[in-house]
Amino acid sequence: MGLPALEFTECGLDSPQFRERLKSHEVELDRTSKAIKNIIKDGKALLAAFKNVSQATRRFCQSLDTFKFECIGDTSTDNEAGIAGSLKEFAKLLGNVEDERERMIANVSDVLITPLEKFRKEQIGAAKEQRKRFEKQSDKYYCMLDKHLGLSAKKKEAHLLEADSQLNTERQMYIEASLQYVVKVQEVHECKKFEFVEPLVAFLQGLFTFYHQGYEMAKEFGPYKRIMQSNIQQTRSSFESTRQEVELLLQKLKASLRDHVCLDQHGKQGYLCVQEKRHFGTASVKHYCMFDKATRLFRMVPYDPKPGGRLNGLVPTTPGETDCFRLKSCIRRKTDSIEKRFCFDVEGVDRAGVMTFQAPSEDERRLWMEVMDGKEPVYTLPQLSSSCEQTELNDLGFSFITKCIEAVEARGLATQGLYRIVGVSSKVQRLLTVAIDEKTSSDVDLNDAQEWDVKTITSALKTYLRNLPEPLMTYNLYRSFIQAAKLEHQETRGKAVHALVYQLPDSHREMLNLIIQHLITVSNQSKSNLMTVANLGVVFGPTLMRAEEETVAAILDLKFHNIVVEIMIENYEKIFHLPPDPDAPLLLPQPNVPHRPGRQQGSFNLKLRRPLAIYNPVSPANDQGSEQIQAEVNEKVDAAAQGGMSDSSDSISSRSSNATPVPATPPGASTISDLTIPALCEDSTFPASGEITDLTSDTTQTCSPISGVAQGKQAHARYACEAEHDTELSFMPGDLFTNVLPSREPGWLEATLGTRRGLIPENYVDLL
Repeated sequence: MGLPALEFTECGLDSPQFRERLKSHEVELDRTSKAIKNIIKDGKALLAAFKNVSQATRRFCQSLDTFKFECIGDTSTDNEAGIAGSLKEFAKLLGNVEDERERMIANVSDVLITPLEKFRKEQIGAAKEQRKRFEKQSDKYYCMLDKHLGLSAKKKEAHLLEADSQLNTERQMYIEASLQYVVKVQEVHECKKFEFVEPLVAFLQGLFTFYHQGYEMAKEFGPYKRIMQSNIQQTRSSFESTRQEVELLLQKLKASLRDHVCLDQHGKQGYLCVQEKRHFGTASVKHYCMFDKATRLFRMVPYDPKPGGRLNGLVPTTPGETDCFRLKSCIRRKTDSIEKRFCFDVEGVDRAGVMTFQAPSEDERRLWMEVMDGKEPVYTLPQLSSSCEQTELNDLGFSFITKCIEAVEARGLATQGLYRIVGVSSKVQRLLTVAIDEKTSSDVDLNDAQEWDVKTITSALKTYLRNLPEPLMTYNLYRSFIQAAKLEHQETRGKAVHALVYQLPDSHREMLNLIIQHLITVSNQSKSNLMTVANLGVVFGPTLMRAEEETVAAILDLKFHNIVVEIMIENYEKIFHLPPDPDAPLLLPQPNVPHRPGRQQGSFNLKLRRPLAIYNPVSPANDQGSEQIQAEVNEKVDAAAQGGMSDSSDSISSRSSNATPVPATPPGASTISDLTIPALCEDSTFPASGEITDLTSDTTQTCSPISGVAQGKQAHARYACEAEHDTELSFMPGDLFTNVLPSREPGWLEATLGTRRGLIPENYVDLL
């Protein structure tokens, strides 16, 4: 029930009912004042809470923004890069939300707190002041009235008239105060309907505007969220497949350690104890040893598990210091000749004396001696067994793959998890056994759904491809495909993969074409079979390409296998039906830079083993100078031939065995036979005519004059090269050289790049 109205006519009567009605208005006014006071207090608390939330969110954003993902490997996939960058996007999104919140917070005080405080002070406060005035006038009037009624009638008339006049004045003032108070009380009750509610409406409008901004940001976040969900799912799938490969590698490693199988046939590494002679006997010093079978270099790194410790009173060698020598021989040490077990002797080419090493076990000693061609019976290392025999990429294989594809496309395209769900191993093995046998292959009917289900056929297809002696995308181009997948821009990746596919052998490219075309058909039915391009990349990445050596690093590169397969599926028409782009980046393995005097090699005597370095840029306008230098060189050659032939013979022998040979020219690169160079040979002890004598043998070789290129030829850089001498040029792939001329140093050309002229490796460029 509402408040009763206060009539002005009752102000003069001042009846008990009027006082009761006025009292009810006063109680409501006090309640309203307290309620508004609480609202102001809670509003300030809410404002403080908003500020605390904003500050906490800002700190959270800063933590997200500064967090960094460190992926294993030198390059991240697009999915990994997207996930790594997502935290910054999340921080940016939350920061935008907090910007809106701060704008709302800045308006709360002006919109809500200040108007409520103003209403409570100006309206309710004014009403309370009027109440005090009314009560004061009321007390004064009724006090005077009591005195007036107590006057004696015997008083003088003038005195009575004056008393009546004063009472009348007080009554008028009381009535005026009563009217003003009644008006103010009712005015406050009416004004609170809008002056109190209006600030609340404005506050809620700002609050809902903030929430609406959050809603709009959430809508804009939707597409990015879906992309991130896809990236996370693909990364999780890649992780699952990688984890399986890691577990298989771990099992093989455990088996190899148990069976003492040496997995690395190119060298060996491990801890050995070197028996060093001391003043009072011998000491066993632990080293980490590395042997490279190709170069026969043996390296030793001292090892001390307690830094600062001493060995027999002597301070050990500095950590990280490496001792290197070239192996000459390795002989097993007889047990009766030394007190230690598992010992063998090693002799170096350029190291005096014999070193005695102790292996941790007899099996370790056997493996060290095998890899170093020690004078012991050669042990045949068992190979890791495989559950499937090797397959071959022949006509029978093409026929089998074609049958599998036709069967899958005929009755399996709608199968969920196609190629992801594996078949029963025994059935798959039986299908492969009969399908790739010339005698029984014609009897195989893959259209028989009762005998051969879809998952058996798909598993057999994958198993056939995985057991090829060399994967479809070849070991030789494996690193190049990985590099292509690691390129920054997608268009550049596609061009690089396109160019690499055309470097595959014809049979490999034909089979790859067949497989990718089939995968496109499968991906077109992804709504039913759930095998999107990304999922097919996860399944067929390890099937179509693999590293020659199983390592953890190779397994972590599986994510890039997936990217290569995705590129081929998405760009099938261009990659397999159009020639590669001539501007595609070349990702062939970089050849070695040919040996030049001035490039140090090991710790050998450069003065004895290096040829005479001659760098004289050939200029069309300086033929006379060239002839003069040629004559000077001939004089030096004659002097060397008379005085130091025997020393030169030893020098050339050492150099021929130790120096890095000039690499073979990559496919498509220009050869030195395309250029004309003066008939000047590398070593100063050689004759400068067309005939040179190999002093390490009795044979005579001909240094033929080489012809082919006119002066002013241009060349295009295939690889990057960093100069190691002030006479060489540094360049990047794609740089254009002008005025390319033959050099007097084998394997090198003279060219101009920009304003500089110098030497460039011949097998690093293509002549135009």
